Amino acid sequence: MRMRKLCPNLDNEDGLETVLEVPVPEEMFTKMGSNATGRWRNMHALMKAHAVVTAVAADMRTPASSSTMSNVNMHLQSKSNNEFVALLKIVGSPLIPFHVPLEFCLSRPINVTSIEASTAKYIVQQYVAACGGPAALNAVKSMYAVGQVRMQGSGMVAGEDEGITATPVRLGKGNFEVGGFVLWQKNPNLWFLELVVSGFKISAGSDGKVAWNQSSTQPSQAHRGPPRPLRRFFQGLDPRCTASLFLDAVCIGEQTVNGEDCFVLKVETPADILKAQCSANTEVIHHTVWGYFSQRTGLLVKFGDTKLVRVRSARGKNDGVFWETSMESIIDDYMYVDSVNIAHGGRTLTTLYRYGGAVNHRRKIEEKWRIEEVDFNICGLCLESFLPPSDMNNDH
Repeated sequence: MRMRKLCPNLDNEDGLETVLEVPVPEEMFTKMGSNATGRWRNMHALMKAHAVVTAVAADMRTPASSSTMSNVNMHLQSKSNNEFVALLKIVGSPLIPFHVPLEFCLSRPINVTSIEASTAKYIVQQYVAACGGPAALNAVKSMYAVGQVRMQGSGMVAGEDEGITATPVRLGKGNFEVGGFVLWQKNPNLWFLELVVSGFKISAGSDGKVAWNQSSTQPSQAHRGPPRPLRRFFQGLDPRCTASLFLDAVCIGEQTVNGEDCFVLKVETPADILKAQCSANTEVIHHTVWGYFSQRTGLLVKFGDTKLVRVRSARGKNDGVFWETSMESIIDDYMYVDSVNIAHGGRTLTTLYRYGGAVNHRRKIEEKWRIEEVDFNICGLCLESFLPPSDMNNDH
């Protein structure tokens, strides 16, 4: 799918074209208005991080496009724009539960721990070799990636755990949300993401001190606890993060993924780290991470994690509901970029499960992604490139 990278100069017809901060797929661009002028003006508003849904709706108020207008608030089968943005944050910019150093060390002895932990370290060593080796990975000091996404979601379906008596959760057929993203990273622990989907923009990042996110319709918000890396890095995009994460894992067995026999590594988040991410009304009960490494190639072919949060109500300490978020990413299409083996495609299935109230609910969202560009050791990438939004700085 072709991606647009340039925007005409709307203020000066003879001026140079503007480079888009976030390249967008052609399919998304065609849905941003009823004519070329309207599309470019909505794109211009999006570049300035304003909400464009109102502008798009105004531009599309014609009899010929009334059917499109009826679906403005149906993104991912959500009931409102704010709900859609919240789903974008959950699916598009989730974080790993703990800090992961980029500078990893493979010199740890593998025979001074349990057999499960020793096996995991050996599997990580094979993974590092399959991704280019320690020298190639440690030579990376910064990176940049551009990609596109295609999302599809279900509505909230009432029912218990999935089984024979459960109401099936089906993704909406034909209703796809398309978009693009740009991702920057620099040692140590600095990263910044911009994601644009169906005219909505979310940003997230870390300056090494605090991780945060914001959107075109909502103010910036800091994550509780120490800064943590973006989950998207572990979808085959940054082997350094993946190796560092699973060096402290245990091997819990074997499993077949898409015909590949894999070793399964598991990492549990320590209780003190979970506590740092809690608030007065929320309690993070557990957050578990799994990695599935091919026995044939040594590469990561599946990455999964499950997070369980209890949300207390204002009526009583023992009252509340549970939210369980499970994400499984299938990773493929590995290709070498500057001697580093990077995954260039895959899909992630996210399941949101709410239970503990009068009625339990479940919904699913699938994201398919494709990496279009990757580059390492970016010149001119400095600390100022990762500063959090100014309104959040005022609060911290």
